[in-house]
Amino acid sequence: MDSDTGWEAAWVAALDELEIAVDEAQRLLVDAHHVTSPQPWRPPVGLGPLPASLETRARALLARQLATAENLAAAAARSRRQLRALSAMRPYVAHPPVYVDVDG
Repeated sequence: MDSDTGWEAAWVAALDELEIAVDEAQRLLVDAHHVTSPQPWRPPVGLGPLPASLETRARALLARQLATAENLAAAAARSRRQLRALSAMRPYVAHPPVYVDVDG
């Protein structure tokens, strides 16, 4: 395998991994009961510039990644609003009871 082919193959593998990470993040948005955290994607080192043949794929993946990040931020904001609303509905007790009457 020549260096150009290896360089492009390394980029294809890196984009494959990033695509899997974005897919996982999108699944988190769909499945509200998802309890595991996705593995963080780490960019490989030493790849060099993106091959021109992969530019379209990389741009599409970037657009998906940005849209997913926006959707995750919106979901987090909705969750915080719901938590605040639930907290507001709890009865306020200025002085909670300190003793329990067991003799009645």
